[in-house]
Amino acid sequence: MTGTLSGRRLWFVGIGGAGLSAYAQLARAWGAEVGGWDRAETPYLEPLRDLRIVIAPEPFVPEGFEAVVSSAYPAVPGLPRSEFLRQLMEGRRSIVVAGTHGKGTTAAMIAFVLHETGRDPAWLIGAPVPQLGTNAGAGDGYLVVEGDESDRTVFSLPAEIAVVTNIELDHHSEFGSLADLQSAFDAWFATATTVVRDAPPYEGELAVPGELNRLNAGAALAALEAAGVPGGEAAPVLARFTGTGRRFEVHACGTFTIVDDYGHHPTEIARTIEAVRERFPRSRLMVLFQPHLYSRTRHLAGELADALATADDVTVTHVYAAREQPLDGVTGKLVVDALSDRGVLAAWAPTVDEGAARLRRRARPGDVLLVIGAGDVDRAVALIGG
Repeated sequence: MTGTLSGRRLWFVGIGGAGLSAYAQLARAWGAEVGGWDRAETPYLEPLRDLRIVIAPEPFVPEGFEAVVSSAYPAVPGLPRSEFLRQLMEGRRSIVVAGTHGKGTTAAMIAFVLHETGRDPAWLIGAPVPQLGTNAGAGDGYLVVEGDESDRTVFSLPAEIAVVTNIELDHHSEFGSLADLQSAFDAWFATATTVVRDAPPYEGELAVPGELNRLNAGAALAALEAAGVPGGEAAPVLARFTGTGRRFEVHACGTFTIVDDYGHHPTEIARTIEAVRERFPRSRLMVLFQPHLYSRTRHLAGELADALATADDVTVTHVYAAREQPLDGVTGKLVVDALSDRGVLAAWAPTVDEGAARLRRRARPGDVLLVIGAGDVDRAVALIGG
């Protein structure tokens, strides 16, 4: 596929994001001249350091470039990221992985097995995959894509193999109900050649812990079978898969351990806590949680509290807004109050810095400190361990 974008000059607005950074890597590999803008430095820019990247408070598009725009900046004129992703997928055999939880890890598992078995995949995944080098790859085999339902992007993608890990209502500002979300998935399934759903959990050996990863592995193996990789060939390779960035990342910090995880929905948080208990059964578990999105916090404060209540010590920060505007009365205190209603005395720390300081102050030898959320709470890892 080298040269398929030759002659195009593409400027990615929001290039530091998990998605657009991957699209930019693939576009460059396929022959385009690439650059981009973002508000701040992010780890996703590392593979793109040799490109022209502008860091500035307001979006910038230089003359002569075609803008590809992140969904976080809808007011900026240009090609929406969803349409550009469709262009990248045109004429490619594709495996698209969607679902509320585990889609990134499942997509990474599939890409890893295809890569390690010599099938030369391309991939676009919204998290770093250390064993693959980065979150994007430009092979000539199947294109493996992590599909995003938060803005309905995935439902416009052409998939030869459509994989769904699970379906729960998570994006309340986009979908009016679970039935609305299910209907969108059903319509998308009808466009795919093969649909993988409700795959049983894999009970074989894995390097990543927890029931959610066993479910992810089951879906990955079913998709790989559909792509022509027999289970007997795929399973030993999958056993060597060690995960993606910010998905149960373990950091040894002297006398205690930090686990950094992207989970932000109640189900993900509960499954991650279960995985910590499985991996570290004798340790006290302290959690620093940053709620993500005002709409999600308003609708799911009680369910978030149910998931967090199983930890031994909980600290909650203010809401990470991402693409949303504040809602009256919606802060992280909603989760703290819901925990109190369940008999759990949780701490309120408005900032990540304050939350990290509390955990560092209270941690004892042998403790596990779980830093969890989809915003910038991952900064706490360095703050606690530094």
